[in-house]
Amino acid sequence: MGATKKDLAERYIIREKFWAQLLAKAKEKTKLHAGISPSQHGWIGTGAGRRGLAFNYVVRQHDANVELYIDRGDESDAENKRIFDDLAKSKKEIESAFGSILEWQRLDGKRACRIKKQIEVGGYRDDAPRWSAVHDAMIDTMIRLEKAFRPHIAKLDV
Repeated sequence: MGATKKDLAERYIIREKFWAQLLAKAKEKTKLHAGISPSQHGWIGTGAGRRGLAFNYVVRQHDANVELYIDRGDESDAENKRIFDDLAKSKKEIESAFGSILEWQRLDGKRACRIKKQIEVGGYRDDAPRWSAVHDAMIDTMIRLEKAFRPHIAKLDV
């Protein structure tokens, strides 16, 4: 059975509060998402320096992730895959700079691609006091993700 309008409204309110707290805390450590407003959606993001590449925070009910999302728009399937493949050539170097293994999701059969790190500390449905630990993990992971990818994004021929 699908979610009721009341369930959806509650979910949107909770996520907006989650994002507001994360963004306030993130501004103390990085300027990456400083221009972003809280959202009711399951993700928020900002440009990664090239059209169609974004550094996104994603939150679900009981987990979260940070990602580099690659989607240059309609009819860009092949270009997205080429960008992903170009970055994947530097996978060892990127993961070394990041300090951990990343999930490289080419998403064949879909238009976009993503490279992400799962965060198992919690999500927006976990107790609000637990959010601080989730936010800390997400922000730390995002800072490391941006630092690891930034020089490789700058070298892309796009």
